[in-house]
Amino acid sequence: MMRLIVLLGGVFFAQMALCAPDADPQNGRRLARQCKTCHGIDGASTIPIAPHIGGESATYIARQLTRFRDGARVHEMMSVVASALSDADIRDLAAWYASIPVSASLPDAVANSGAPQKCVACHGANGLAVHPDAPNLAGESLVYIMTQLKAFRSGRRQHQAMNKIAAGLRDAEMRQAAQWFAAITFRVSR
Repeated sequence: MMRLIVLLGGVFFAQMALCAPDADPQNGRRLARQCKTCHGIDGASTIPIAPHIGGESATYIARQLTRFRDGARVHEMMSVVASALSDADIRDLAAWYASIPVSASLPDAVANSGAPQKCVACHGANGLAVHPDAPNLAGESLVYIMTQLKAFRSGRRQHQAMNKIAAGLRDAEMRQAAQWFAAITFRVSR
């Protein structure tokens, strides 16, 4: 566990260069017009195969956009969109989406104690990430979460911690985790 914490801390500090204080969230908002069809201008996804990105940490957004741009992560749409982004564009987009206040609420009569225990240390019981290298999962669609977990399990998507975690999950466990996070209400507060 300590090696994982050290590794994730290193990733966080390596990404700080992309999340510099000179980022311009208003330019990021302007750039986000190209993102709104799938992710919404305020980061609330409008289609089930695209994640919500409002309220994500700037570290996480910058890392994913850089990975798409540089080919370390591949997606038919995101790879094309990200290929045209400069480092400054990525910093600005990350600053914009990170600046968006979001909230998440569990369904009535559901307690945090029911959250998938393998997920809460990074993604939080309510689906709002507690680690800057982890995405929010609150309100994501079942199909999106299942697709990502299977991609981590097969190695099509790379992340040192998630590949190991997903490798040990059966489909039923993946579905149970996905159902938990999909049932959470995600709200953008702008």
